[in-house]
Amino acid sequence: MHVLGTVGLPGSGKGEFADVARNAGVPVVTMGDVIRQACRDRGRDPAEAHGEVAKALRDEHGPAAIAEQSLPHIREHLADEDTDTVVVDGLRSMVEVDAFTDQFGDEFSIVSIEAPFDLRAERLGERGRDGTDTDLEALRERDERELGFGMGDVMDAADYRIENTDSLDAFRAAARELLSQVGTDDL
Repeated sequence: MHVLGTVGLPGSGKGEFADVARNAGVPVVTMGDVIRQACRDRGRDPAEAHGEVAKALRDEHGPAAIAEQSLPHIREHLADEDTDTVVVDGLRSMVEVDAFTDQFGDEFSIVSIEAPFDLRAERLGERGRDGTDTDLEALRERDERELGFGMGDVMDAADYRIENTDSLDAFRAAARELLSQVGTDDL
């Protein structure tokens, strides 16, 4: 069994890493889905209220709230006899890392996916998911918010690191290689 938690600033490639894992049959639990569901439960638009609701969840239920709400989804996948690895997409703080380490011990590892600001901004502009993706100042503010949650500390504590500065094919190959290192045989 192995649980891999990914961390990276917006546009770094976390979603692409998750896609590589899914394509290899590795289940992915996206912590952002917990926040998006909380937005919907509160009658809020996830595209507009994601950061605000993430902060509110942590204020209301403690700094590990999002990780703790992800645990049942991870356990459900690990209960499947065909699953020995689960990817958790979207670590933000060392408190979340501690929550996963408390649950999974040495079977939990951190993967930091990194890319420079300008390259991430270009990727987000191409992706164009929401209005902030093309606004460089909004992206800087988003980076600051994410780093304010402690993301930089998580990146520093990573067990594995992928520099996502080359082609998409090169990144996918690096992701497959890393997944194979932790025991995913289907790659």
